[in-house]
Amino acid sequence: MGALFCLLSAAGFGAMAVFGKLSYDAGVSVNALLLVRFGLAGAVLLAIALARGALRNLPRRAVFAGLGMGVFGYAAQAGLYFSALARIDASLVALILYVYPVLVMAGAVVLRRERASRRRVWALGLALGGIGLVLSGAATGRFDIVGALLALGAAIVYTGYILIGDRVDMSPLALAALVCSGAFGTFLLTGFVRGGTDLGFAPAGWLWLGALALVSTVAAILLFFAGMARVGPSVASILSILEPVVTVIAAAVVFGEVLTPIQWLGGALVLSAVLIVQWPSRPSAQAGHRPSTQAGRRSSAQAGRQTGAVARSALARVAALRFFGADDQAATHNSCACSAPKSPAA
Repeated sequence: MGALFCLLSAAGFGAMAVFGKLSYDAGVSVNALLLVRFGLAGAVLLAIALARGALRNLPRRAVFAGLGMGVFGYAAQAGLYFSALARIDASLVALILYVYPVLVMAGAVVLRRERASRRRVWALGLALGGIGLVLSGAATGRFDIVGALLALGAAIVYTGYILIGDRVDMSPLALAALVCSGAFGTFLLTGFVRGGTDLGFAPAGWLWLGALALVSTVAAILLFFAGMARVGPSVASILSILEPVVTVIAAAVVFGEVLTPIQWLGGALVLSAVLIVQWPSRPSAQAGHRPSTQAGRRSSAQAGRQTGAVARSALARVAALRFFGADDQAATHNSCACSAPKSPAA
């Protein structure tokens, strides 16, 4: 069931761009979409977090940190993502955004949280080459450089958001609820400054916004957490690579979006780079080798630290993604790189 939960989570995150475009077709503005999405998702996640006691005894500093990540980090990333979605095809937005796991890996190396390795250098090169091919032309119609830059900006902002989020120590559910609530506050204030947010769009708009908030945010996040608890972070992150594939296929079916052969190649390079980053490192011990008690304790402690970091970083996706690069050396800890949301993406 764990693998199924992860795949359903990836499908939910992957459908986000399609729900967003369908909302735009119903007359929903970017700000209205973000306001309703985070308002509804934040309320549901807060209710679940309170019911499960996830917010109980949280230090005030942690609460402010979670809200601040939503107010500044996730709100900026989501604003760039959905602004890009209003200008270019959903498939292009998904493939450009999906370079962020490799950017997170590169950022972790620069910040000396991880060591550089041949595998990571190859992944970075593949990702950059893939993005170059994806940006080489429009999927359908005229190429919009502003839209492409907005999507790339979303990936860059998301990279910083994840690297910061990895340092916030609280349960993933609590962080998801606080981040969504903080982002809601940002777009509520933005609408107020602009003279109000127009919610007088077609009834179909509310349907797609509900799907965006409940399916591609709340359900996708909770399914990812449930799946990761059963199959572990490495398997969960690999299964999450289905997300942009779902976006590309759904956009082709619903909107008739078609990638050029060069862009298909670029997308394949990007996904290959992510797979290289996410693939688990080879075990340090041979099969059947029984470690000493002291070594076993060290291994268990290290595994606990890795699991904790993964759980915190999964939230950084808030759509939580979900990407933790495994080092080539077994002694090196995993690093975040997010389904989630992812997610997402946005």
